[in-house]
Amino acid sequence: MTHDHDLELRPTPAQTEAALNPPPGRNGGDLVVETLAGLGATTVFGLPGQHALGMFDALRRSDLRYVGLRVENNAGFAADAYGRITGEAAPLLLSTGPGALTSLAALQEAAAASAPVLAISSQIPTRGLGGGRHGYLHELPDQAASFRGVVKSVHTVRAQSQIPSAIAAAWKSALTAPHGPVWVEIPQDVLLAETPLPVVTAADATPEELPPRPELTAVAAHLLSRAERPVIIAGGGVVRADASRKLRQLAEKLRAPVVTTFGGKGAFPWEHPLSLQSWLEDRHTTDFLEDADVVLVVGSGLGELSSNYHTFRPRGRVIQIEADLGKLESNQPALGIHADARLGLQALLETVDAREDPTAPDRVRTLLAKVRERIDAQELTLEQDLLASVRRALPDDSPSFWDMTILAYWAWSAFDAKGPNHMHSAQGAGGLGYGFPAALGAAAADPTRPVLAVSGDGGALYSIAELATARQYDLNVTWLIVDDGGYGILREYMTDAFGQATATELSRPDYVALAESFAVPAAPTTPETLEDDLRKALTTPGPTVVVLPARLHMFAPTHLP
Repeated sequence: MTHDHDLELRPTPAQTEAALNPPPGRNGGDLVVETLAGLGATTVFGLPGQHALGMFDALRRSDLRYVGLRVENNAGFAADAYGRITGEAAPLLLSTGPGALTSLAALQEAAAASAPVLAISSQIPTRGLGGGRHGYLHELPDQAASFRGVVKSVHTVRAQSQIPSAIAAAWKSALTAPHGPVWVEIPQDVLLAETPLPVVTAADATPEELPPRPELTAVAAHLLSRAERPVIIAGGGVVRADASRKLRQLAEKLRAPVVTTFGGKGAFPWEHPLSLQSWLEDRHTTDFLEDADVVLVVGSGLGELSSNYHTFRPRGRVIQIEADLGKLESNQPALGIHADARLGLQALLETVDAREDPTAPDRVRTLLAKVRERIDAQELTLEQDLLASVRRALPDDSPSFWDMTILAYWAWSAFDAKGPNHMHSAQGAGGLGYGFPAALGAAAADPTRPVLAVSGDGGALYSIAELATARQYDLNVTWLIVDDGGYGILREYMTDAFGQATATELSRPDYVALAESFAVPAAPTTPETLEDDLRKALTTPGPTVVVLPARLHMFAPTHLP
């Protein structure tokens, strides 16, 4: 008996001929790029290095588009953003040792934000593997050990025949919920050696689904259907799972107010009658959530920021839908449902009973009025006006990428993202330098929309070299640099804690002149002209820089005694 799948596995005569007579001049690097193309990749990021030259040489024989950055960490941030925007696993090509290690901070951010990045690094020659000290350039006794605590999975190749399977397994890992970065390493000699293997024509790496257990969603549906004051906390997992529409449907069916975490910005419409927006660093919001008799947490681990610095103490029953097993019930006891946010929300939509609660919109309005009163009492009008200017200047469908800077901290709570997957920041791992290189990756993913990057002058200096990348590839990114002469938020933290700041002040360049030296148009702005200057920059093709000298302040925290 012949089964259908037997016929599918049987090669055609043309495939057999191509396999028996592969084109000459191919090496292990060709197997890498052929596998990536077979998996559906179209764009790769990275930086060449001596051990990785086999991969980079193979790029010229492929149809893959290469976007090269000037620092490996920035290339990682660009790949991170590309993965967030497209939902694809963004390939990141790196060299051994220093090149690989320089990407670690970016991979940590990708891990914290569940961004799919497929990092492929070279290794020292095969005969040097095993931990001995052979004296090879870039040698580490165990390079993969540096990445095991950061990425989802590590895949070490020792022979050319392993390359397609290792990369396919890594791709599948990166795109299986929760998304995240993965690591593949291939020795230099394996990449450089001519290969007799046939061209890789296709690769199957379909991500595994993570459905909820039905007995758990049945209990969750029972609790939510009978709740008197249910609320929903929506995290970044909702955005990564493309589940915003299902979130809205469930909230409206339950008449449950929704607050989005900083990683979940845009997961729920900002002006919806049930929207608590994102004011999580606010005691009024914390009190509101604590008063709920059932709290549904979707795609969030309720970490430090999402719990108002661990001051959130729910009095009601908590239900947590979370794809990352490490985050499930890690901060709050709950009915833990290990599942992808989309599948978990779908299961609840099919099983909850509709609720009537005419008081919910009034309670939401009352809460937001209390938040507004608290903020207005601090007379921080400059910060609010700047954020409003940015929002008016930025097209509704344009993504924005924010570095760790005071204006971004305001944006976490107060900025309307205008949609899911539109606002991104480095709040997952909290490293500096994310905004601009990430925006470059987003612009590479979708050149039809202008992209905004926001940095302070401290964070800008981490990624200033990427002005050359922006110009080389003519990427459509506007970079807003808020120049306050130092690490502004650290200045505030230290002054509050110790009465004065140390090591926070910076000698900085003329950013306008510096950008222009890269042939990138740049202009100074003021709080009064920011909206017009940003709008002009965002409608100018290619990269632009806008520099705002301003010293900003944060609103008062509510988690301190």
